[in-house]
Amino acid sequence: MKLQALTWRSLPWIKASRPQWRYALRNGIAMCLALSVAYWLNLDEPYWAMTSAAVVSFPTVGGVISKSFGRIAGSLLGACAALLLAGHTLNDPWLFLFSISAWIALCTWACAMFTNNVAYAFQLAGYTCAIIAFPVINITDANELWTIAQSRVCEVIVGILCGGLMMMILPSTSDGATLLTALKNMHARLLEHASLLWVPETTDAIRTAHESVIGQILTMNLLRIQAFWSHYRFRRQNPLLNYLLHQQLRMTSVISSLRRMLLNWPTAPARTREILESLLNELSHANADALSVARIIAPLAPPADADYRHIAFWKRLRYFCRLYLESSRWLRRIENASAITEFNVPSAPALARHTDQAEALWNGVRTFCALVMVGAWGISTQWQACAAALTLAAICCVLYSVSPSPFKSLTLLMRTLILLSLFSFVVKFGLMVQITDLWQFLLFLFPLLTTMQLLKLQMPKLAGLWGQLIVFMGSFISVTNPPVYDYASFLNDNLGKIIGVGLAWLAFAIISPGSDARKSRRHIRALRRHFVDQLSRRPQHSEHEFESLVYHHISQLSNSQDALARRWLLRWAWFCSTVPTWCAASRVGNPFRPAIAGARFMHQPAAGCDERARGTAAATRLDAAGAAAHLRRA
Repeated sequence: MKLQALTWRSLPWIKASRPQWRYALRNGIAMCLALSVAYWLNLDEPYWAMTSAAVVSFPTVGGVISKSFGRIAGSLLGACAALLLAGHTLNDPWLFLFSISAWIALCTWACAMFTNNVAYAFQLAGYTCAIIAFPVINITDANELWTIAQSRVCEVIVGILCGGLMMMILPSTSDGATLLTALKNMHARLLEHASLLWVPETTDAIRTAHESVIGQILTMNLLRIQAFWSHYRFRRQNPLLNYLLHQQLRMTSVISSLRRMLLNWPTAPARTREILESLLNELSHANADALSVARIIAPLAPPADADYRHIAFWKRLRYFCRLYLESSRWLRRIENASAITEFNVPSAPALARHTDQAEALWNGVRTFCALVMVGAWGISTQWQACAAALTLAAICCVLYSVSPSPFKSLTLLMRTLILLSLFSFVVKFGLMVQITDLWQFLLFLFPLLTTMQLLKLQMPKLAGLWGQLIVFMGSFISVTNPPVYDYASFLNDNLGKIIGVGLAWLAFAIISPGSDARKSRRHIRALRRHFVDQLSRRPQHSEHEFESLVYHHISQLSNSQDALARRWLLRWAWFCSTVPTWCAASRVGNPFRPAIAGARFMHQPAAGCDERARGTAAATRLDAAGAAAHLRRA
């Protein structure tokens, strides 16, 4: 350890910036306030209110509002499901286990079928039902089920309201300002990306940069949703923001197609690279206009006897310039607009997405089997801590079924639970047994929570660990009303939680998620189906929808370690996004229809298929007619 790390200046309270202090104080006060209000309302387990306030502690107003709506809807749905299912099956343990497991499996499947707040609501509906239903295994009076359900929902709502109140008192950075900054930064980065891709060389860095740009544009869609909830100005301007995201995806496609043309243009003009650099430099200026851009690219204009490569490159380059200048104008207008300004922009649909139904169904099956396995073990052994194990297993199966690396997340959660078991033992039986009033405990809790929030911000590599420590700390300390200090029950409950996570890890190991190679093949098959539909007379998706759908497929494997699967998916995505644009103008009499038959061959790692696909890609880099002829021969 460096000596510099031991100085007083390295303490989290000293080196914290003003925004970090605001974030930490806001969340710490919200959690303590939620705990106090839940105690005042005589709720039996007020620590769930503190946990709920921690879960909705997003750094922006829009994030808090959107997640709060999803959390309330999911909690109400899960509570209703627990009341209906447990109320009718409480007398039969096996029927109770199968019905609750089936509901949680259904929620696991549903959260993979949707995105954003809808998926979050289904996640809450799944594990809220588990939190309410599984602890009532040992009760005999069905009326207690209603008491537990309404208490959990009230505690969740109290935590959300306290988090929202503190966000109003100590607001953070505006979601709209963050979104506009991200749009402008991406707009400038597209020029850097074009400069990188238009270099006549092929490296892994280029592919990685291309995937990174696509992922960042798709991530800005989440910022757009948060800005939509944060201020009515961005609800008015939401069509323009959505249109700008589509335009940036379109410019990414055009940059990629221009790269392919340059790589396969042996007779390019001598000063092409110099002119392109001058063009990118001019577009980076805020006062760039169409006249100055036209003067720069004029030397690249094709002569009368130019070949089709030159003509195609010229038209594509002009299209890119027009797109970039138009997006620059819209960005300036939205930046200088007032809160009531409305824009008349071309209609653009929401960014399309593809659902991997096979993987979603597999996730539901895994959740059902895991919960039945844990429940069967608890029923056969009469294990008293089975409810805690079932609850944690349900939470893990629901949350991490959509995680790109579930084993890493489960390992991190296991570390968190072990650390919290040791910490909560010291706090509960060393400190809390000596405290008689809530305010005395808050004097200890508030500085602790504030420090943990600061450490989460100042240690990015351990942010996930600190976040889980904050969220799960309440359930381990178990601040109940009235307090309970049962040593044996405390150990059994914590042991049950750790075993539940371990059994969930075992379920993910046995019923493992699909490999990246399988996912890549499924995405490629879906791309081909959408590609064939796009070439029909009346396609189901518009050009904007199809383009965003293609890029969504690419982003699904952005974190994959299988380089071959990512590379093949990127190749097919480029092919499927480029070819339909050639025949979009001639939809009625489509000359590219013979290409449909040739595009049906399956992706296989065999050498013959690799050569055929490589030949198809080489042909489609140039013109639609050549690609169609090549595919007819295939």
